[in-house]
Parts: sequence; C-alpha cells; structure tokens
Amino acid sequence: MSSLWEKLDALEAKYRELSDLMAKPEVAGDYAQFQLLAKERAGLESTVSQYKAMKSAQAQLFEAQALVETEEDNEIVMLAREEIEDLENMIGHLEQQLKLAILPKDPNDERNVIVEIRKGTGGQEAAIFAGDLYRMYSRYAQIHSWKIEVMNSNPSELDGFSEVIFAIKGKGAFSRLKYERGVHRVQRVPATEGSGRVHTSTATVAVLPEVEEVDVKVKPEDLRIDVFHAGGAGGQNVNKVATAIRLVHKPTGIIVTCQDERSQYKNKQKAMGILRARLYEEESRKQESETIEARRSQVGNAERAEKIRTYNFPQDRITDHRINQSFSAINKVLSGYIDEIINALESDEQIKGIDNALTT
Repeated sequence: MSSLWEKLDALEAKYRELSDLMAKPEVAGDYAQFQLLAKERAGLESTVSQYKAMKSAQAQLFEAQALVETEEDNEIVMLAREEIEDLENMIGHLEQQLKLAILPKDPNDERNVIVEIRKGTGGQEAAIFAGDLYRMYSRYAQIHSWKIEVMNSNPSELDGFSEVIFAIKGKGAFSRLKYERGVHRVQRVPATEGSGRVHTSTATVAVLPEVEEVDVKVKPEDLRIDVFHAGGAGGQNVNKVATAIRLVHKPTGIIVTCQDERSQYKNKQKAMGILRARLYEEESRKQESETIEARRSQVGNAERAEKIRTYNFPQDRITDHRINQSFSAINKVLSGYIDEIINALESDEQIKGIDNALTT
C-alpha cells in the first residue's frame, strides 16, 4: 500500500507543479506551451481528485473510529459505526479506482485497428472458421458503432476465407480487440463432414494498431547547414553569390544538396523538402519492420499448440487458455457478443498490472 501512496503523492505533486507553471505570466502568454501543460494537468485531474477524496475519507474514518472508542452515548456510537461502514466501502472503491489509475496507459489504445485473419490447420474447415471469426468481429464492430473496411481478402467456398484483412475504425477499438490476437481453435463437425466426426481446425488473428502518417519535424539543432558557391550554369550570380545549400541531418547522417535555384532561400526550401521525404521514408520503413515483427509474434505458427482460445461446439463451451476461464453460448459469441470474454481478459491484465505497478 505504501507504494500506492508514494505513487499518488508523486502524481499530486506533479499536478501542483503544473498548476504553478500555468499561473506564471510568461507561460500563460505562450498559447502552445499553456495548452500542452493544460492537457497534461487534465490527464491527472480525475486521479488527484479521487486521491484527495480518499484522504478526506481516511481522516473521517479515523475520527469516527476514535469516537467509538471514547464516546459513552450508545446512540452516537451506533451512528459512528454506521458512518465507519459507509466510509470503509467508499475507501475500498476509491482505492480500486486509484490502483487502476496508476497503471501505465497503452499509447495505442485509442487507435483504429487492422485485423488480419488467416486459416490455419484443417483445410476447408479452417477457412470456414476464419470466415466465422471475420463475421464475429464485423458484428462486434457494428454493435459498438465502429466502421469496418475490408482491405484485402481471399474468399473460399462456404463463406470462408484463406485470408481476410480489414480495418475497424472507432474510438478505443485497439483497447478492446488487442486481446483477440493469437491462434483460435475450433472443435466441431464440419459442414463438409458426412460421418458426423468432430474435427479440430485453427485460424490465426493478428490485431495491429493503425499507423498514422508520419509527421516529420526536423529540429534546428539536428541540422548542419553549409552554404557554398554553386557550380555549372547560372550566369554571374552563380559565381558571385553563395546560393547552394548542403543539409546534414546529424542523427541519421542523411546529406542533401541543392543548387538548382539561383536563390539560397529556394535551394534551402527544396533541400528541406527532400530531407523530410527521406526521413519519412526511413521512419516508414522502421514502422513497417516493427509491424512485421508484431505480426510474427502474434500469429506464430498455426501448426503449433500456442492457441489462445478454443471454441468447442459439442459442449457449447469457449475456453480462453490465457486466463483458464470458460464461457457458454458459442453462437451468441460468434454473433459479435464477445464483451464478456474481453472484459475478463482486461480485468486479468489490470490485476497483473496493479501487482506489477505496486512492486516496482
């Protein structure tokens, strides 16, 4: 508990620091800086308010407990005990809320998502199951009023897919669907099975945050700018005035030279445009590489037993192996009602996160 108080004390101190900074005339006059500080403070306001309420409730609890120990009037003691019960309930609720508040936020939680579903082992039945999962997530998106856009698909027979890639756009989409990534397994009698034998098939699901267009900002301190005389055609101005520009981006070592224009300003503008384009390409390649690694880590190999969830039709049971918890009503779940499962996974993650936050 002491670790919780220490973390909350630090947040409260940060909140006061931000408030003091915003009160300074030089900060109040700088709109951009003021808005930045205001946004950061707003992110702490709810937690600090709850912390203050909890400290107030704690103080009232101590007073009520002392009253029970010292008061001789039975009626007053009875009222104090009722107050103690109410305060203990309030403190318990606030403590839980504050534990959740100190958890580190996933920066991708508010992003849109790109979902990739591929059939695994099981032949045609695996493709049919991939189609079932696609429709499950599509209906889930509709339930939450999110938009869905198919980006690429390889359909198969009986409404199945060898592969289907689609975007789901909506606030908090990644925060919910990130729990779906991994290998899903189904156990049922396939529509193509004539003997009534139960088959086991798999499909892989990758859930990636939608990457926004890279916004390239070049810091002046990261640049070395060389000005020199241009060579080649251009008349007397080329020889007499230093108009050529060479930009060296120190962090990456990228060098851009521009001397086509007779104006130093225009050459610099062109060079900056080229530099930004090269930096954009480099960052895009880095993001693409990270996305590929994320996809590989998520889908693994459908041949292996690294499944996250099993859909057992004969027993009408869905088991999520990460939390070792089972759920019923498979057809309802496949109709898009998966919040019960996601809530359980989220709760498990929060409990583990709280334990980790209070021990670090």
